[in-house]
Amino acid sequence: MDTRTTPAAPAAPAASLDAVVVGAGLSGLYQLHRLRELGMRTRVFEAGDDVGGTWYWNRYPGARCDIESMSYSYSFSPELDQEWVWSEKYAGQPEILRYLRHVADRFGLREDITLGTRVTRAVYDEDGRVWRITTDTGESVTARFLVMASGSNSAPKTPDVPGFGSFAGPTYHTARWPREDVDLTGLRVAVIGTGSSGVQIIPELAGRVAGLTVFQRTPAYALPAFNRPLSAAEVAERKAGYPEFRRAQRRSKGGSVVELPTRSALEVTPAERTATYEAGWQSGLLSGLLRSYTDLLVDAEANETAAEFVRGKIASIVADEETAERLTPRTFPFGTKRPCLDSGYYAAYNRPGVSLVDLSATPIEEITPKGVRTSDREHLFDAMVFATGFDALTGALTAVEIVGRGGVTLREKWADGPRSCLGLLTAGFPNLFTVAGPLSPSVLTNMVVSIEQHVEWITDCVAHLRDRGLTQIEADPAAEDAWTAHVAELADQTLYPAVASWYTGANVPGKARVFLAYVGGADRYRAECDAVARDGYRGFALS
Repeated sequence: MDTRTTPAAPAAPAASLDAVVVGAGLSGLYQLHRLRELGMRTRVFEAGDDVGGTWYWNRYPGARCDIESMSYSYSFSPELDQEWVWSEKYAGQPEILRYLRHVADRFGLREDITLGTRVTRAVYDEDGRVWRITTDTGESVTARFLVMASGSNSAPKTPDVPGFGSFAGPTYHTARWPREDVDLTGLRVAVIGTGSSGVQIIPELAGRVAGLTVFQRTPAYALPAFNRPLSAAEVAERKAGYPEFRRAQRRSKGGSVVELPTRSALEVTPAERTATYEAGWQSGLLSGLLRSYTDLLVDAEANETAAEFVRGKIASIVADEETAERLTPRTFPFGTKRPCLDSGYYAAYNRPGVSLVDLSATPIEEITPKGVRTSDREHLFDAMVFATGFDALTGALTAVEIVGRGGVTLREKWADGPRSCLGLLTAGFPNLFTVAGPLSPSVLTNMVVSIEQHVEWITDCVAHLRDRGLTQIEADPAAEDAWTAHVAELADQTLYPAVASWYTGANVPGKARVFLAYVGGADRYRAECDAVARDGYRGFALS
């Protein structure tokens, strides 16, 4: 993984921009801020009509973060930490969007952001050493650096079933919810999907519609959020301790400051284990149960003890035994699909008019103009909601036609799964950076912490090139092979890869089945990235 510096190329025409950033969410806003600090001519293209990224698009009822608000926020500005006041333990979408709008305004970012514009194509000009970028509005620009800050979960996935689009009534996708109010009062409504967005929207709809039918392919493990308003005292305490807390976040394994376990689930008595799991359940934290013991994600027997605890909780909440059993996960280990935070999800099935269709028993055969036909009958509805998730981690990247050296597209190169060095740069695609994308910790961590780490590494890398009169950085193919293999090797030491989930791309027909994230921890990953930079960007070719 030695760095190679190649001879300088002949002088090329200057790029119209130093950098283009795709996306104005958490990643794009911070990347723009940092590149502007370098004095670089930078422009952000955002498909939405406002900043916010994930928190602009995901505005469905009940949309809420599953990381505590005072942890799920930028750490780069102590002043921002002190002036912004979060109202709830887990902020809802409107509040997070207000925060991101505030950041854009406070740091004067909007003047370099072009809204309502989607990047459709980016071609690397090998002679000019620039990216030629085209948008859906017909605009073309060139830039030395291209940063894909387009989000890990931003390419919505629709059901791959016959008749999709034929329903005569209104349809909604949780990831593209209308900005105007949607009134479903008194209607018969279908919700298809029980991942995180389904778990959040179902309790909201259950109290306002005439009838709600949930179509479930795979039951979810959901943990109680116990969301509540934040008191002035606890906000003041955190603000006083923010400097050390932010440092602790950056040193942590997952980007959240939690006490890590030291013992196996199998070395304690059943009574002690149950008490520990109960404390985790009552903590209202996503990591409350997963961080109870050291081996829950690597040992099937240990994992089963936690899974059985959650199953018991489901049985105690859901009144109807048959419904409770259908809601109970039994086919995959706890935590190997992202657990959900529950704000009344299981209890919603105790409401009159709420019913559950188990698609493992009666699969969907087609969407019809009147509703949904399963293998046993046609269900009639007035409106339908698709909570069917995303083409995660790679989808937003391969949706753009990105053409590297020799006319090879990123889509072609990643046909058998993503390949990169550190999840940051891909061989054959010089100066193309990905923020919190595949083969990095990203979705297994507090995303804001991982985003900041990536943006800062990218910014330092660009400054390193500029200060040395260099114009190009590219992943070395051998280093790329080594990193891609390392990510897979670490994943294979866990229970994750054997499970069909969006972590492995299994939710998208035809997508390569590989584990898409780095499981070694944000702390270990940060140390490796820092070491690579200290070594003169070992594993990358600079020229």
